[in-house]
Amino acid sequence: MSRIAIAAAAGAASVLALTGTAAAVSQNERMAADATAELTDARGRRIGTVQFSESARGVIARIEATGLTPGWHGVHFHERGRCEGPGFQSAQGHVHHLRAPVVHGLMNPRGNDAGDLPNIHAGPGGRAKAEVFSPFVTLRAVGGRTRLLDADGAALMIHAMADDHRSQPIGGSGDRVACGVIRASRR
Repeated sequence: MSRIAIAAAAGAASVLALTGTAAAVSQNERMAADATAELTDARGRRIGTVQFSESARGVIARIEATGLTPGWHGVHFHERGRCEGPGFQSAQGHVHHLRAPVVHGLMNPRGNDAGDLPNIHAGPGGRAKAEVFSPFVTLRAVGGRTRLLDADGAALMIHAMADDHRSQPIGGSGDRVACGVIRASRR
């Protein structure tokens, strides 16, 4: 199994990407999810899932997707829990900190918005598996982080290209190619 760990913004957000056939996650390896999302593509086809777990310092998202273009893809939390067309615009922009002004990019020296996440990589067959962490959000808790499970919800978005983590407004990551509404898990 090939493992690649990437730390961005001085450890502020990180990703552990799993690639190759040996990286298949069995039912026994699935984490207990506090929230989930079903990823759909622009045609409405289900292409994957995301499991979210709350930690004391942020949220872990385990992403599994198929049908992506091989290569790197930007991933962001979007401010509305809606994934309707065209282009998933119903999800609106990235979730934001309570402070202003809002600046995009994990590597931007002026800071970043709460929706910023590390890129994920899809292998030659278009399959991506990654675990990403964000210290900028929370699922339900109140306090200094942006809530994803608030009154209007939130979505996880996968973009067509890599995020450069600096440029405005979305780091050059291009079209929205997959979207999943974040929903609390039933326990």
